[in-house]
Amino acid sequence: MDYYFWLLRGGGRTILVDTGFTPEVGDARGRTTLCALPEALARLGVEPADVGTVIVTHGHYDHTGQVGLFPRAEIVISDRELAFWTGPYARRAQFAHAVETADIDTLTRLDAAGQVTRIRDRHQAAPGVELVEVGGHTPGQLIALVDGEDGQVLLASDAVHYYDELDLDRPFAVFANLTGMYRGFDTVRDIGGTVVAGHDPAVLTRFTPWDRADPGFAVRVG
Repeated sequence: MDYYFWLLRGGGRTILVDTGFTPEVGDARGRTTLCALPEALARLGVEPADVGTVIVTHGHYDHTGQVGLFPRAEIVISDRELAFWTGPYARRAQFAHAVETADIDTLTRLDAAGQVTRIRDRHQAAPGVELVEVGGHTPGQLIALVDGEDGQVLLASDAVHYYDELDLDRPFAVFANLTGMYRGFDTVRDIGGTVVAGHDPAVLTRFTPWDRADPGFAVRVG
């Protein structure tokens, strides 16, 4: 399983989709950090203060680490998602293992400070960037539809971890609502476009390397 974040740039905007996990959290969970988020952004010519919007597709630890690094950013998350992870059922073992309490606390603090936009159903995050709430994997799982030079790109996040899930109609084993997972598959199929799976190593071979000398670092999509 690979772990990604996505950087959207165009029209004078810099948007970050998800924020990965810290190396410390990775070590504690037995995950290898190949390139920490601040270092990766620096290689792409981006400083945290340059980011105007951070889209949090859902509340799991591998998508929320370092969410507090962006002083000027609007943080966009599903209202249902944030409500769930700050509610009583988030403490149950089958849910709690997938989040870092510190990350949820950071989101709560940013929300109280007015930095968070809580959305429902569909939301235009920026011109050419639309968010669709599909649920399933988590109560407020989001996917992102991005207008690219070669057509629409669908960042599936954990609505589709691996391409095989969509091809075989076989949901990932971790979910909040199985029916919602299937419904999310249907939504992704109906929308179409260039689908980018959330954790599939094949993403790095399906798309053009950003740096051909280091093809495992980043790819260009759309």
